[in-house]
Amino acid sequence: MTARTLPRVLTAAATTLLVLAGGTACSTDVAGADPDRVDVVAAFYPLQFVAERVGGDAVTVTNLAKPGAEPHDLELNPRQVGQVSQAELVFYLKGFQPAVDEAVAQNAADRAFDVTGVAPLRDATAGGHEHEHEGEADHAEEEGGGKDPHLWLDPTRLATVADKLAERLGAVDPDRAADFTTRARTLRSELEKLDTEYAVGLKTCQRREIVVSHAAFGYLAERYRLEQIGLTGLTPDTEPAPQRLAEVAREAREHGATTIFFETLVSPKVAETIAAEVGAKTAVLDPIEGLSADGGGDYLSVMRTNLTSLRTALGCS
Repeated sequence: MTARTLPRVLTAAATTLLVLAGGTACSTDVAGADPDRVDVVAAFYPLQFVAERVGGDAVTVTNLAKPGAEPHDLELNPRQVGQVSQAELVFYLKGFQPAVDEAVAQNAADRAFDVTGVAPLRDATAGGHEHEHEGEADHAEEEGGGKDPHLWLDPTRLATVADKLAERLGAVDPDRAADFTTRARTLRSELEKLDTEYAVGLKTCQRREIVVSHAAFGYLAERYRLEQIGLTGLTPDTEPAPQRLAEVAREAREHGATTIFFETLVSPKVAETIAAEVGAKTAVLDPIEGLSADGGGDYLSVMRTNLTSLRTALGCS
């Protein structure tokens, strides 16, 4: 047993006893089962994607948010709290999932990698046509100081997160630090290629405004000179106020929007209502907060599907 694995084994044993005492243990799904791999708990899908790509076969990655589930409102069960307690590294984004923040603070503060520490988050309402309806500003403050957490929709930012994760994994497992760095460089190359595809694909378009059901696309809009018009703010299941619906409908007509975007994990009903009112169609623009329940594709393929949808909606040449 190595010096690296001993603290993990002791922690795992203690946590397992606690979970068993509560009658909620699940012996077949416990982090720390493989002493030859670094146990990483990822808070939601984009972080899982990065951890798996950078860690490769040197890590075991557990995603707290299940496919098909909306990750904003994730509630952790005792087994998941145990996974956080046992993990050698918890990869999360502070302010995005309050239950994860609490579990990290109580059980893994010294083993957590917070993505918000990599680079400053943008303001939730910065730039473009991103307006707040009544009560939204206060809610944004509750979600983390009015900051937009969806940084992974800018591939260049996600590449920087991958670089920093490689450094952190290297500190946990120095023997494989060079491997983590190499894989992060490979992922960076793929993300930079994706960034170029977006820049070229969205360079010449008839319109630059995107009407979306959930204002998750601020980083994408900022990177590729688009303007986001959101039906709701940072929380996807917020019911938009009637005045906000009227305002979005007006802006959609002004900009000649042909498409109202909705997302995979949230009901399309509001988007369909606006689309019918302004004579537009609806289409999916995926914020990639999680994969759909069928698990098809990965971050890169979904981003490329999004690019195709944007090019069609915006009339790009």
